[in-house]
Amino acid sequence: MEARILPRNLQRQDNAPTDARQVRSRKALTGAMLALLEETPFDQVTIREITARAGTGYATFFRHYPDKEALLGDVASQEIASLLAMTLPILCSASSAETTRALCQHVAEHRTLWSALLTGGAAGILREEFIRQARDLAIGMAQPDIWLPADLAVVYATGATIDLLAWWLARMEDYPAHQIAAILDRLIIAPLLGGRADLFGKTTSN
Repeated sequence: MEARILPRNLQRQDNAPTDARQVRSRKALTGAMLALLEETPFDQVTIREITARAGTGYATFFRHYPDKEALLGDVASQEIASLLAMTLPILCSASSAETTRALCQHVAEHRTLWSALLTGGAAGILREEFIRQARDLAIGMAQPDIWLPADLAVVYATGATIDLLAWWLARMEDYPAHQIAAILDRLIIAPLLGGRADLFGKTTSN
């Protein structure tokens, strides 16, 4: 995947449609891109394949997006939001083992998609977008009682989690999801919360 993918900030587009038919079309296009990314590398996906899978006309695509990179940006923003919905509650949980296992299992089940998002040329931009969204979400959340400033905790936990997942995606055959979940809990989450974790992800106080 070339570095030109996703040259824009990945925030949702300001001209998101409000008309019901346009909303359905955009939802179909993002769904088609998600499905194709599970099967095919992004650079091999064509706009005609996207519209065929979405059941929309070829011209319809360009009423929503200038190119497939813009569509990928929309997809990435949605998927980041979904993953963060799993990630941020870890910081507010007394026991993070179950949440980290669910997070890693989700990534494993959608390996092709997350490989495209996190290990390709757009990985740096994706990481920045993760942190941006995490900061926005954390504003409205109850803050955990931790020793770091809240904003720094979000930046560290989110960035480190993304780096760990990206590393894992390149070596997934060697490390099952439950093992990475234990590493995530022990290496990143437990120290942040002021505890330590055993190899099974159980957090205990120092």
